[in-house]
Amino acid sequence: MAQLTFTPDERLILRDNYRRLVTLCADLDEPIDFKELKAVISQAVSDDRCMRDKHGINPVVHDITTAVTFCERVSPDRNIVIALLAYRMCNIGAMTEADAETRWGSDVAKLVHGLLKVSTLYGKNASATVVSDNFRRLLMTFAEDIRVIIMMIVERLTLLKAINHHPDESFVRDIAYEANYLYAPLAHRLGLYSIKSELEDMSLKYTNRKTYTEIARQLNATKTKRDAYIAEFIKPVKEKLEQAGLNFDIKGRTKSIYSIWNKIKKQKVDMEHIYDLFAIRIILDTPPEREKSDCWMVYSLITDMYQPNPSRMKDWISIPKSNGYESLHITVYGPENKWVEVQIRTRRMDLVAEKGLAAHWRYKGIKSESNLDAWMNNVRDILEAGENGPMELMRNFKMDIYDKEVFVFTPKGDLFKLPQGATLLDFAFNIHSKLGCQCTGGRVNGKTEKLGYKLQSGDTVEIMTSSSQQPKLDWLNIVVTSKARSKIRQTINEQRSHGTELAKEMIQRRFKNRKIEMEESTLMKVIKKMGYKTVTDFFTEVAEERLDINTIIERYLELQEPVVEEEAVRSASEFTLQDNEVTERTHADDILVIGENLKGLNYRLSKCCNPIYGDDVFGFISAEGVVKIHRHDCPNAQNIRSRYPYRVIKVRWSGKAGSQFIAVLRVVGNDNIGIVTNLTSIINKEKSVTLRSIAIDSNDGMFQGNLTVGVNDLSALNQLIKKLITVKGVKNVQRSN
Repeated sequence: MAQLTFTPDERLILRDNYRRLVTLCADLDEPIDFKELKAVISQAVSDDRCMRDKHGINPVVHDITTAVTFCERVSPDRNIVIALLAYRMCNIGAMTEADAETRWGSDVAKLVHGLLKVSTLYGKNASATVVSDNFRRLLMTFAEDIRVIIMMIVERLTLLKAINHHPDESFVRDIAYEANYLYAPLAHRLGLYSIKSELEDMSLKYTNRKTYTEIARQLNATKTKRDAYIAEFIKPVKEKLEQAGLNFDIKGRTKSIYSIWNKIKKQKVDMEHIYDLFAIRIILDTPPEREKSDCWMVYSLITDMYQPNPSRMKDWISIPKSNGYESLHITVYGPENKWVEVQIRTRRMDLVAEKGLAAHWRYKGIKSESNLDAWMNNVRDILEAGENGPMELMRNFKMDIYDKEVFVFTPKGDLFKLPQGATLLDFAFNIHSKLGCQCTGGRVNGKTEKLGYKLQSGDTVEIMTSSSQQPKLDWLNIVVTSKARSKIRQTINEQRSHGTELAKEMIQRRFKNRKIEMEESTLMKVIKKMGYKTVTDFFTEVAEERLDINTIIERYLELQEPVVEEEAVRSASEFTLQDNEVTERTHADDILVIGENLKGLNYRLSKCCNPIYGDDVFGFISAEGVVKIHRHDCPNAQNIRSRYPYRVIKVRWSGKAGSQFIAVLRVVGNDNIGIVTNLTSIINKEKSVTLRSIAIDSNDGMFQGNLTVGVNDLSALNQLIKKLITVKGVKNVQRSN
């Protein structure tokens, strides 16, 4: 590889930034030996270790620019500046973390370690996942130190500034999306508001340059008019404040382009109709004991001059935000009948607002989390108790808010969150239930691991499967997630259920082959006699061939008592069936041919559809060995055919119907006098039809009801329906299932 060379522009930037960095760090309590840092970096360049990245970014220029930006936008800090300049030397092998600790101390080494750990994320093809909250959490667990997160935010800001007009548009777009969805929210939470706004603005610029340019153009076009309006508004306010003897700065602040774009989308208006397009900020120089009283004095003076909007009043002085932000916001009716937002704060409050380090997580859609709440409050307490500056206080603060979760990658870079202690098997079920059921192990970071391997944040996991693999009971001792446990139990129960059905069919087939009619009650006695606690255990033994069916038959014959068949005697009331009863027939009623010309089989006419002679029907072999007859248009037909196709057989009617079948007719019509009499009269006149029962309800001049009739066949039923529909007042007659 060729040695890293610097363009004339890069040399100029490097020289200027080096001088600025030295100046910015000149007042630090512990000086930085920049000559030593310069020597390490120069040696790495000479040894061809320090090279441009694949996008052409010069790492030396980028790192020193990041250090300068950090000092300017946050605060100068000796250890952070050294870490920003030294961590890349460790990353490329020019020095080790131990070398960094020897040269600059353990705290610098800790920061370098955090930066190196975060940098590994970008080697895991993670660009597709940066928009997810999981990636943000993983970043925070890897960083371990809140200062590392701040350093990463500033580094992204520096990179965004450097890639304007970069030839690789895809790269620029990815960095812009990453800044908007990952680093801008983090900056927001940490109180780095100006950095957050700049990240959002540049993200919009790179992803939607047309919109960005149009808003910027309109802002520039109206700048003169806006400045004139601000001056007109400020003039009387300034006079009043001076008369009150206050020391202050007063200025106008236009909203960021990204914020304006969001308001345009949200309010569905053009820029001219955004009434809070800019704000007036009043910053007071006042001692701590008078901060609140002076702010409220300014509030009183302004509201005396301009009419306030009470609904837009925001008092963050009496009750500061959770991140320590303090300010008094009011919206008043200014000149030209325009609403103007006025922010009132002290110099100390303004410094916290501009360069605050505590989180800002309850503002405008930033989702709250209970553990993050406690953590952020802790940050605020640390900052408020500090005497040596915020960066010093944050050094010993560990970012362990997500220590109860692990974050794992797939080989393609997709990211999944699981609870601490989750295993490789949990991960498989988390991706897909089928993958979990067939999981045999996996490769973690290229190494083969067993099902019980406990995942670590940052692991890249590839699941191995086998089509012959099935969940086992001992898997419940391996997994920790409820999803995995639930699916394992469900699958095992399904396996047992399938085995039970299979065992029942095996037993019924063997009984039939030996011409033995099996009775359910006797079989239950056999199961109990053989010592099985549950029927499922019994059928599982049969399905897994641990119990011989011949043994079951022998025990069955021992218990079976002679059955004396008696001719059933029916009364007239018993013969009047309701529509939910089951019609049973034996081979004595031989009007059906089942299967391949098989007659003499026991069958039942299904109660769910009440088939009658002439209907298109099919047979379903039930678990009891009885053939249930269903109509082809039965509501349950589709389910039966899809779930039990192997138990469906052909059935056709044979000869002539020898007895009547039950059919239910649904009748709807006008509630006219005598209409029921007319209906029953027609039914009684039909020789092949008998009325079994009738149930009629009427409401608001309409009636509806069910007529249960006995008919010989389908043609007789159809003829009856045709005649009933002719009765005056009848709207509809149709057969009910």
